[in-house]
Amino acid sequence: MAAPNITSDQSALLSLKAKITGDPHEILASNWSATSSVCDWRGVTCGSRHRRVTALNISNLGLTGTIPPQLGNLSFLMSLDMSRNNFYGELPNELIRLSRLRVLSLGINMLSGNIPSWVGSFQQLRQFSLKNNSFTGFIPPSISNMSKLETFNLQFNSLQGAIPMEIGKLKKLKQILLDFNQLSGFLPLGMFNISSLEVIALQNNSLSGSLPSSICPRLQGLTWLDLGFNKLSGVIPPSLSECSKLQVLRLFANNFSGVIPEGFGNLTALVELFLRDNNLIGVIPEGFGNLTALKRLHLRRNNLIGSIPQELGNLKLLEELLLGFNSLTGSIPAQIFNISTLQVLALSNSTLFGRLPRSMGYGLINLEGLYLNMNECDGVIPASISNASKLTVWP
Repeated sequence: MAAPNITSDQSALLSLKAKITGDPHEILASNWSATSSVCDWRGVTCGSRHRRVTALNISNLGLTGTIPPQLGNLSFLMSLDMSRNNFYGELPNELIRLSRLRVLSLGINMLSGNIPSWVGSFQQLRQFSLKNNSFTGFIPPSISNMSKLETFNLQFNSLQGAIPMEIGKLKKLKQILLDFNQLSGFLPLGMFNISSLEVIALQNNSLSGSLPSSICPRLQGLTWLDLGFNKLSGVIPPSLSECSKLQVLRLFANNFSGVIPEGFGNLTALVELFLRDNNLIGVIPEGFGNLTALKRLHLRRNNLIGSIPQELGNLKLLEELLLGFNSLTGSIPAQIFNISTLQVLALSNSTLFGRLPRSMGYGLINLEGLYLNMNECDGVIPASISNASKLTVWP
């Protein structure tokens, strides 16, 4: 057989074109022509040395079709991006021949079937995304062979089973995105030893177990930890307060118990703190007034007691404050009514008392939802509430 060359690359791409049944912008129909050089086709990049196809980017073109096995003949391909289209069907086994791949992005399509074990043969891969498809089955343990992987994104599929323990071997991972699947079993503890990790997103699965007590010493670069809507239990590790770069911390809708760690006031980079819908007890700890970057604070539906700290009034960027369905008592700190960025203030179903400040409406110019029902507040409703012109929910 003759050695593969640019002609074989052209043949592979024409096979792909032949499988396209929908091309609303007629990009491929008008541009991918055998009468012009394949290196001049839309979305095709050729290497300067061998003049072979090294990258294919046909993302976001509204294409409909299947992926042909001939695509595996693009032997010099380093980047394949077919995301944001309407490709359907299963991944052809012939893709295993793309040994030089560094980027494989097939997200936001309608692909289905299992994730084949041969994906582990992509030992040069840095970015792997099959997000927003209809993949089923299990995550293959062979992923441990992708030793250079930095982004692992399988979110919004229908995957089940446990997260393979082998994921802890991917020592260069920066992002693990497995949220919105049907995964179960325990959290693989080896994952928390990957020092390069910046994002862990596992929301909306059925994962169980507890968080390791020393979660942050090796995760100093962690900016995003989303474990919401799972079946996790145990206490929230106090060592989480050592993840100083955390911007998003979502542990909501689990079975966490115990108190909110005292040191959370040290997480000054936090933009979101979601601890709602758990079994947390104790008081809102001191130091929350230091979280001046915070936009969303959700602590509702726990068993918190004590008063609302006045220092929450220091959070001048706060947009959502949800503290309802606890056993909080005392009066509502007047400072909270001066946070002009507040859009939702939800304090219902507690035992708060006292009167609302007369000037409350002047500070809440962006308020859309105000929930104070099922408390013991008294007095008159301040006339200044009419200044909260965006208010649509006022039970």
